[in-house]
Amino acid sequence: MGHAITAEELIAEVKNMPTAERARFFAMLGENAFRDGDYTHEQVFGQLAHDEFTANEAAEYLEVSIPTFRRYVQKGKLQPSNIVGRNQMFATRDLKIFKRSLRDVKQGSANT
Repeated sequence: MGHAITAEELIAEVKNMPTAERARFFAMLGENAFRDGDYTHEQVFGQLAHDEFTANEAAEYLEVSIPTFRRYVQKGKLQPSNIVGRNQMFATRDLKIFKRSLRDVKQGSANT
């Protein structure tokens, strides 16, 4: 039986595509992925609303380094939603709100 591609492998392949092919891929994905109905944002992404990210995943989502992410936590700008063993977990909703605030700060400083 053949090897099933992992999400990481697929992302690597997409990143290696020429720009025009990548655009075609996403257009095709958009046309085909949700053809069966008019899905709401909640139907497509709702399961993520209650997910938790590890510190590494959260830093990647926020597009910051792990040391920067740890500073946000140490300064109380982000609070873990759960602690599993020695791992802090962070709620998707909190990260989304924090990412929006980071973007607003960047846009505010760019406009001054």
